[in-house]
Amino acid sequence: MESKQLDFDEVSREIRDVVSTISKIYVGKSDLVKLCIAALYSGGHILIEGLPGTGKTLLAKAIAKTIGGVYKRVQGHPDILPSDIIGFHVYRVSGERIFIEGPIFTNILLFDELNRTPTRTQAALLEAMQELQVTVDGITYKLPRPLMVIATQVPHKYARGAYEIMETLADRFAISAPSYYNPPEEEVEVVKKADHILTVPVEQVTTPQRVDLISRRIHEIVHVSDYVVDYMVRLINYVRYHRAVAYGPSHRATVHLLGVSRVMALIDGRDYVIPDDVKKIFNSIVIHRFKLKEEFELEGVTPEGVIEEALKNVPVPK
Repeated sequence: MESKQLDFDEVSREIRDVVSTISKIYVGKSDLVKLCIAALYSGGHILIEGLPGTGKTLLAKAIAKTIGGVYKRVQGHPDILPSDIIGFHVYRVSGERIFIEGPIFTNILLFDELNRTPTRTQAALLEAMQELQVTVDGITYKLPRPLMVIATQVPHKYARGAYEIMETLADRFAISAPSYYNPPEEEVEVVKKADHILTVPVEQVTTPQRVDLISRRIHEIVHVSDYVVDYMVRLINYVRYHRAVAYGPSHRATVHLLGVSRVMALIDGRDYVIPDDVKKIFNSIVIHRFKLKEEFELEGVTPEGVIEEALKNVPVPK
């Protein structure tokens, strides 16, 4: 199967079917659904910020069922340990060592309220998210593919006793996106579906193996011109070296911008990336990856403002 040429029409249709199938269960927020699927098919992870009760768990479950994958959930809290996530060894009287897998051994992991967990536990995710493996007592265990972490965080200004998410961990997330309350007209539909939504069978559109194959070979399907790649680099560098920025987005941000742009093109039925794909997702790729200098924050400068400035001032390739 690895050597078989991937068909663009089949892949594009499959990804669009995944999006539409999830949207039958998950009311509204089409942009968030597309971002989640773009993260999945580009081999990335997504950080969702929002208040409780905005459908984040339902979204994660729907994605897992649609791809026929394994779903697991971790609830963030101050007492959670790294072993609660990655697993641990138990030893029998005979001396035999047995590894007990943690919830990270899955396809879709919902890590709810990630910013309720201390940095020691956050650090347990670093190797898993970047290298798709974990190391316990010096022994390395490979994780299932694909693996997508969907982490949620309550907005820091509303979260009592919350921790900051480490910069190195934030950088592992391809995408950051908000999850707001649905508008009233959509909430009516949410309420009508509430009694039976959890019992509605979700159609399986694809398989984890197929998602992984497309993820690793998506560069063969979707073309990105040198001009568009240069546009991505110039956008990132505009933010990185902005006078108000204390530290800017890493090279990983540019790589994720490229990968997610490819999936967004497929969702729109194209086998090539255009600047509009880049502009559409640029905020979601970089907003969580840079910090402003304190003096500029006091003057009212915002990360969103810096991003808007970059999109306005960096010339768009024709």
